[in-house]
Amino acid sequence: MPGNPFTDPNWAPDLADTVERVVGKVRTTATDNAVKASRGVVFGVLILMAVMVAVPLIVILLLGILRELLAFFVSHERAVYLSYLLLGTIFMIGGFVALRQRHKGETA
Repeated sequence: MPGNPFTDPNWAPDLADTVERVVGKVRTTATDNAVKASRGVVFGVLILMAVMVAVPLIVILLLGILRELLAFFVSHERAVYLSYLLLGTIFMIGGFVALRQRHKGETA
């Protein structure tokens, strides 16, 4: 009888291989998903922190560049106000465009 452990000499190794295969498959399925999720959370938080630092620095850099460029044409005091006005206008228009894109699929 092939299923009888008393007459089958390979019964113990076959059973051990089956148990090892099933446990390995379950462990791989569970740990791979957990590792992917934890990497996503860690790298997502790191990217969020980097963006939160980079965006204000980029805005400060743009203001400085714009101020120095405008200083060639107007006085320094006016260049400061104009740089704030121009960059604020650009951001405001970008915000309006983003708001308009938000409801593009809906019909009102």
